[in-house]
Amino acid sequence: MADHDLSGFTASAFTHEGTTRQVLRKGSGPAVIIMAEIPGITPKVLEFAERVAGLGCTAVLPVLFGDPGRDPDPRTAGPLAAGRYMASTLWRVCVSREFTLLATGRSSRVVTWLRALAAAEHERCGGPGVGAVGMCLTGGFALAMATDARLVAPVLSQPSLPLALTARRAGAIDIAPEELAAVRGRCEREGLQVLGLRFRGDRLVPGDRFAYLRRALGDAFVAVELDDSAANPDAALAPHSVLTEHLIDAPGQPTREALDTVLALFRTRLLEERPAADA
Repeated sequence: MADHDLSGFTASAFTHEGTTRQVLRKGSGPAVIIMAEIPGITPKVLEFAERVAGLGCTAVLPVLFGDPGRDPDPRTAGPLAAGRYMASTLWRVCVSREFTLLATGRSSRVVTWLRALAAAEHERCGGPGVGAVGMCLTGGFALAMATDARLVAPVLSQPSLPLALTARRAGAIDIAPEELAAVRGRCEREGLQVLGLRFRGDRLVPGDRFAYLRRALGDAFVAVELDDSAANPDAALAPHSVLTEHLIDAPGQPTREALDTVLALFRTRLLEERPAADA
């Protein structure tokens, strides 16, 4: 797949507490904050955003790292260029104070900025609330954002933090205890549902992490766990990215059914049975 030229998306900036980041948008209707996986907003992430916009929502993509639209696949970008791009992005994330990669019981600092973005987008776009999808490194951000009552449809796609280097980290997720308690309270009082997606063999997202979320949130945590054989075999990496790189976008495919489950959550929680917009 070639680089995406970002046509169809508009770009602006959002500032909170002195931090300004670029934000891409497409569509109209209630907002869904889409937080990309490493190395950034790839063409596959933009394809997912287009599906969200096609529902009748506003797809909102904050640029947290990487070059928007760039294709990182070494088969198209070349192995040397792709490797350098991935390494440089990882390095910037690792040295940034905005991201907590290893610590347990802590939310990344960037979540505060993301909550402010979600609040601003709710005011801009209207509707009953905001949706959020985190992927890989950003997967748990959608959970931490759900302390805000405006976040009504959180999706954790292959949440990979903290890095599962020990058993303790494998059985945890990157959210502060008091924030997890606040989310649990919303689940109990408001019927909030938290959707999680993973491939069963994905070492970045161990089964113990989803078991922890089941204990913490009870029936409010809905897990979609797929066999590795369901992943797109043409992807460059091992099964990991349920909604993007490893999606097989064909009826009856488990990854397509997982995508449809995500879109159905947004339709139910954000659109209140309104007719879908033209894609």
